[in-house]
Amino acid sequence: MATVTTQASAAVFHPSATRSRFLRGSAGRLNGEVSVRQALPVNRAFKVEAKKGEWLPGAVSPVYLDGTLAGDNGFDPLALAEDPENLKWFVQAELVNGRWAMLGVAGMLLPEVLTSAGLINVPKWYDAGKAEYFASSSTLFVIEFILFHYVEIRRWQDIKKPGSVNQDPIFKSYSLPPNEVGYPGGIFNPLNFAPTLEAKEKEIANGRLAMLAFLGFVVQHNVTGKGPFDNLLQHLSDPWHNTIIQTLKG
Repeated sequence: MATVTTQASAAVFHPSATRSRFLRGSAGRLNGEVSVRQALPVNRAFKVEAKKGEWLPGAVSPVYLDGTLAGDNGFDPLALAEDPENLKWFVQAELVNGRWAMLGVAGMLLPEVLTSAGLINVPKWYDAGKAEYFASSSTLFVIEFILFHYVEIRRWQDIKKPGSVNQDPIFKSYSLPPNEVGYPGGIFNPLNFAPTLEAKEKEIANGRLAMLAFLGFVVQHNVTGKGPFDNLLQHLSDPWHNTIIQTLKG
């Protein structure tokens, strides 16, 4: 619920308190006499409230999206989340994908900026797969697939039965405190941020923005063959001629 409160001072303009006199003076010269007085400041307080749960002004939100979830603006035109079990999964899927997108966008943009500034020397994100690592690309893919498969299974188990995977299965001395699904705390929250509704709203908003940014980076590279920072520098060098219009014209 967004609330805005403001106070205004009104300046009132009106004719003279006496009486406007016309046709005064010699030769019937038309004279208008108007005085302007500023009234005392008038305090008027008003409140503007934006109802949560309306992604489009005037649109009716589905009954299963009642505004209690973080980032819930009533947007589900295909009714994908009508099933409560699907809704629980979609909430966690968006949260995790948003977090990965924020890490991915930072990992794509920052190395490009630092390399362009001469501080480091690493390949651009679209050439990272061509670099030589301690293992071949296929080996790294298999390792990542196994690790992510294991993590995703445990995350799914936590969604189905919250708290069931808090205990580390290998290192028994490590466990996570009981928390809300998707916000495990402990080692995953080193700064001890409280999972308030405001913090959740900010995280999901930034996650959604990062997912769009990631898509934009990929499309931009496919069109221009460059990364976002190189495209920005190119645009700034000649803002009137290096724009999306010229790019689409080819």
